[in-house]
Amino acid sequence: MQYRDFGSSIDWEPSALGFGAMRLPTDEEGSVDEDRAIEMIRTAIDNGVNYVDTAWPYHDGESERVVGQALEDGYREEVHLATKMPSWEIESQADLDHYLDAQLDRLGVETVDCYLLHALGQDFWENYQSVDVFGWLEDVHDAGKIDHVGFSFHDDVDLFKEIVDAYDWDFCQIQYNYLDEEFQAGRDGLQYAVDRGLGVIVMEPLRGGRLATDLPDPVAEAFERAAADRPPVAWALQWLWDQPEVSLVLSGMSTMDQVNENVEIASRSGVSQFSADDHAAIEEARDRFEELMAVDCTGCNYCMPCPTGVEIPRNFDLYNRLETGGDPDAVVSTLEDMDDTARADACVACGECEEACPQNLEIISLLEDAHARFEAASA
Repeated sequence: MQYRDFGSSIDWEPSALGFGAMRLPTDEEGSVDEDRAIEMIRTAIDNGVNYVDTAWPYHDGESERVVGQALEDGYREEVHLATKMPSWEIESQADLDHYLDAQLDRLGVETVDCYLLHALGQDFWENYQSVDVFGWLEDVHDAGKIDHVGFSFHDDVDLFKEIVDAYDWDFCQIQYNYLDEEFQAGRDGLQYAVDRGLGVIVMEPLRGGRLATDLPDPVAEAFERAAADRPPVAWALQWLWDQPEVSLVLSGMSTMDQVNENVEIASRSGVSQFSADDHAAIEEARDRFEELMAVDCTGCNYCMPCPTGVEIPRNFDLYNRLETGGDPDAVVSTLEDMDDTARADACVACGECEEACPQNLEIISLLEDAHARFEAASA
């Protein structure tokens, strides 16, 4: 495993690959498959991963509990543990204390190494300032409950810079991949944070898996024409690790095969390994993707659960598969297997999903578009 620089205020080096516990394997009932999840996390750690990331809402709270179990039997000493404050639940400083203490209990630890304010955007940012989150952070740091302080971010780059400058953060976490180089914080924000001494963690490096499997033919052909022979996941991850500004790439792995593949690619990671031909291939792949994609959904699931049961990310994934050359019969078959309440046309336009979406997608109208496309494919 390769290790990276983590800004100016953290004196340990993170592994190039971090384990993101957002997409742990689940059983038939939708609960976390604890045995498989624990085995995956420990396998990653045994192979050099030293950063494990979770958050309050992941798997309805199961993620923090299962991560805590995975770090028993001596594994806690091998990793730096990160979790995140649920920004949408905060109304007072008492809430800050309540959630942090509950998280420590779920995780079974006394200290969280890296603590983040989750999914900062304009509203959450203003609310945190109103409850004096900075004073609270100092207090819980002094009490030994958290070590390093950061934030994850979903908004525009101007707000990102404002937040970076507002506090003496240790690190930040941004959405960044070869499709999102100019999205949200983007490349400009990445460099801005690094210039101010922050470590930068990358989330959604594979765009919810879209950059890893079943690439549209025009995108796959762009990579096939390149001199280098890499699978799609390696193109996406190595593009990130090629950049010295990236401290750590956080991958949400849901199978052991993904753990093994990502660990192996990370073992060959490094800065400035991409050739001019490699960069040209990435640029062409990005152009082809942008021409084809119908919805810029990353599958983060912040919009879920839908009050009426619509499986929003799943519908958008199927919509994108149709638009990017996927098999219409396979998509229609998948739709037929879904419950009526899970399909796009079951949306009642309540708007809760749009308030929660970190991509600021117009989900209601996009679901209408998806349904129309599904109808056409079924005809």
